[in-house]
Amino acid sequence: MTDWSTIEALPQIRLEQLFADDPERLAKLSLDVSGIHFDFSKTHLTRDAVAAFEKLAKEADLAGKRDAMFGGAHVNVTEDRPVEHTAERGEGKAESVQRAAEYHARMRMLIDAIEAEAFGPVRHVLHVGIGGSALGPDLLVDALGRDSERYDVAIVSNVDGVALEDVFDRFDPSATLLVVASKTFTTTETMMNADSAIGWMQENGVEDPYGRVIALTASPEKAIEWGVDETRILPFSEGVGGRYSLWSSIGFPAAIKLGWDQFAELLEGAAEMDRHFRLSALHENAPVLAAFADLYYTQVRGCETRAPFAYDERLRLLPSYLQQLEMESNGKGVTVDGKPVGRPTAPITWGGVGTDAQHAVFQLLHQGTHLVPVEFLAVIEAGDTLAEEHHRQLLLNAFAQGAALMKGRANPDDPARAYTGDRPSSTILLDVLDARTLGALIAFYEHRVFVNGVLLGINSFDQFGVELGKEMAKAAAKGGGDFDPSTTDLIRRAGLE
Repeated sequence: MTDWSTIEALPQIRLEQLFADDPERLAKLSLDVSGIHFDFSKTHLTRDAVAAFEKLAKEADLAGKRDAMFGGAHVNVTEDRPVEHTAERGEGKAESVQRAAEYHARMRMLIDAIEAEAFGPVRHVLHVGIGGSALGPDLLVDALGRDSERYDVAIVSNVDGVALEDVFDRFDPSATLLVVASKTFTTTETMMNADSAIGWMQENGVEDPYGRVIALTASPEKAIEWGVDETRILPFSEGVGGRYSLWSSIGFPAAIKLGWDQFAELLEGAAEMDRHFRLSALHENAPVLAAFADLYYTQVRGCETRAPFAYDERLRLLPSYLQQLEMESNGKGVTVDGKPVGRPTAPITWGGVGTDAQHAVFQLLHQGTHLVPVEFLAVIEAGDTLAEEHHRQLLLNAFAQGAALMKGRANPDDPARAYTGDRPSSTILLDVLDARTLGALIAFYEHRVFVNGVLLGINSFDQFGVELGKEMAKAAAKGGGDFDPSTTDLIRRAGLE
């Protein structure tokens, strides 16, 4: 049982005073890893706070659980599975690393065959998946593939037919490859979208639409039953969770859009962060310090949300990706032993893109009654070719917002124009946005989630909370289900009886 009393008793000192009291504060709370600068100095972490969290981490056996995860132990205790996403980038149990390498080699061979037009001329790739089978690939393609002319890649997750029809209007079915991504190959929304895509091909004269399907799954037998040729199935390990799966064959749309060399760089960047997480002392460990700050604000300051803002258009999908990674992983109410946690777990993750968000939600961040830890993400090297002033203004706005949140401004004559200040933020500054640094960044967030989970005593790798609503929807679709009067009325009003 971990003891939070020392952490809960930490004095609450204003940020400006913390800087005044310790000239070395910036140096102690910032570090550089894999081309990324992490600055946690504008959080309320202190030497005493870090020491208290280190003690808590020792009580929770963070080091042992970290080693167990990398060693292939069944740390996903509720599902009795190992957690093997790090093996996809070469860090983990030897057998798992070898299997991942073999799966990657298979994926690369298939991409080579597509490039050699073994499937005929392919210009478009339609990827259907949902959750981790879509959010990760979509982030990679949007962030890194804007200048690539290799293939047009569309990633569709929503079962709303409008999403598919938008792609049908743009793509030539005779030049389209259909990629179906589902760990179980039974996901309702994904399989419905896949069936509709096959129908679209058939209606437009494609003679053998199933011959143009690639399956990404941990259940190859299900893909074969559905009609996919065994040679066009790209498997991945059962121990790779959906929201951690972009490193596996689920990353296929990114690999084919960017080219294999870039996908390999993505993996290596993540492996660099893996090694940093495994080998660095806790007080010099980026994912660990970030998790300490997360827990300080949820457990000591009562913060219910946190807000990452990407000051780079190429990272616009990162907040959505982090919502699943963080809230599906740590939005739990019981410990690994099945007992009530008894304290707050994951905060609500929300956020947006700078500078747009400054004109939408920053009013609340600066003057509202909610304390919201903010995370600024920015890139030193511009991603555009316009006048340098564009990127200069982007970066200056990111840095100035963090300074303003901390400093505030008194105005006794006009309280409506007063800023209380002492509002925390961290800054993550990338040298460049390329495959390697993006891989490292995503791995940083994965390990941050793991540390949060360990110190809270919860399992970050199951997601039973997503099941009940889906089960009830399936029952309703079959005309069954025991619903309350409100839900019954809504079903009737929509003509779904």
